[in-house]
Parts: sequence; C-alpha cells; structure tokens
Amino acid sequence: MSDATAFATLPAEPGVAKPDPILVVNDVRKSFEGLTAVNIDHLEVQRGAITALIGPNGAGKTTLFNTLTGFEAPNSGRWTFDGRTVTGLPPHRLAQRGMVRTFQLTKALRKMSVLDNMKLGAVHQRGERFLNALIPFRWRDQETAVEARARELLARFNLDHMRAEYGGALSGGQRKLLEMARALMASPAMVMLDEPMAGVNPALVESLLDHIRSLRDEGMTVLFVEHDMDVVMGISDWVVCMASGTIIAEGPPAAVGSNPAVIDAYLGARDR
Repeated sequence: MSDATAFATLPAEPGVAKPDPILVVNDVRKSFEGLTAVNIDHLEVQRGAITALIGPNGAGKTTLFNTLTGFEAPNSGRWTFDGRTVTGLPPHRLAQRGMVRTFQLTKALRKMSVLDNMKLGAVHQRGERFLNALIPFRWRDQETAVEARARELLARFNLDHMRAEYGGALSGGQRKLLEMARALMASPAMVMLDEPMAGVNPALVESLLDHIRSLRDEGMTVLFVEHDMDVVMGISDWVVCMASGTIIAEGPPAAVGSNPAVIDAYLGARDR
C-alpha cells in the first residue's frame, strides 16, 4: 500500500504504525546545552504520501529534519530509510540512497549558473573521482545525460530560460523552485522540504503546491515543514504535530486541526 488510502483505517495517535513506512524513527534525542530540542519515541512516514510536520516556533521541527538528514548528530536514537539503517549517515550518502532535502533558507550557489547549480544535485558522478576526471571518456556520456536531465527539470519548473543566469539573480521564489528541482536530480524516493512556502510570492505558492502534488503522483514520498495551515490542510494526506520536541498528535489534517493538544500548542500552552 503506497498512497493516501493507506491512512483510511489508522487511529489518529502519536507514533501510530503505518502500513508501508519508508522512514521509521526510534528513540531520537537531541539537546543543546541541556535544552531538549527533539525527543521522539517513534515516528513512521508512509511511503508515497504527503506528510506535513507542523508545530509552533521552537517545537523542534527543523532540528528533527537536520538530525535525520545528517546535518546534526543526535544524542541517541536510530532510524531506517527504505528498510535500511541510515543512522548517522552524512547528507551525501543519504542522497545516494534516495533521501534528499531542501532548506528554509535556500542554498543556491549565487556565483554559479542555474544550470551548474542543478548539475551539482546529481549523484554517483564518475567525474568527481580524481583519476576519472583525468580521463574524459569515462564520464563524458554521463555528464551529457546529467545536463539533459537538468534542462528537463528546469523546463518543468519554468526555469529553463534562466539556466545561464547566476543563482544569485533568481528571486526568492525562483530559488525555492531551483532547490526543489535540484533535489530531483538525485532521483529520490523521498523529498524533505523545510518550509517550502516561506518568503515565496503568493503568485508562486500555487505553482509550488502543484509541484509537490506531482511528486506524490509520481510515487515519491514528501515530508514537509510548514506554518501556513491553509497549505497544510489543502495538500497533506497526514499531519504530524510537534511541541517542545515531542510529537503530540498525528492524523488526517482535519483531525489534527481540531485536536485540543494542537490548539493548546499553538496558543502557547505547550510552546517553550
């Protein structure tokens, strides 16, 4: 079972087991100078669905993202991706296994062209090895394929006309599109988006939402952090709510939106 119908019979409760989870998190703890930022007993993310991770500021959402994607080391815990243990793997190894992410503050390289920014997202590039780089016939065909893929994705995200421009020439919304497109260069099974709508012109929001829906429609798993509840309610198949580092609610969007614990968290009763 790999689509949103998987949630039809699930109880809306924290840590509920999913029929076909692609990501399984157990006993993950992360603290900073004695302050607990993440304290997750169990979390499963269903394959092929859009899952929103919500919560008030300081809830631990981005810290959880950073920990699971290798940008922060946990104090303890373990997690698996697609049935394989990936605890502690660095970001590039996770990307090679099909788990990629974007950032709230976009990471476009401002003095590289948009096309070159895209090509950086490809994995297993033979020309990155020193000896292979000296022997062009070993990587030239792959480089041609990578560029073709980059152009295809730029066209899909309406950025093809900007491919020769510097990354720094893009607007904030265009940089969000570029980062999402670049993530797809790795042909991922799962895309993790950290506040994809933050700072985006309202005219581009619907375009971004359409792209996120298309990822699910193509069989990818999407896990995203978002503060805009209209976005969350309109696009999510499942919602996970964090407060003070823990998961306080899970369920379909409507159920989580009306959950008293979630309402209390957003009113400040549980926010730190």
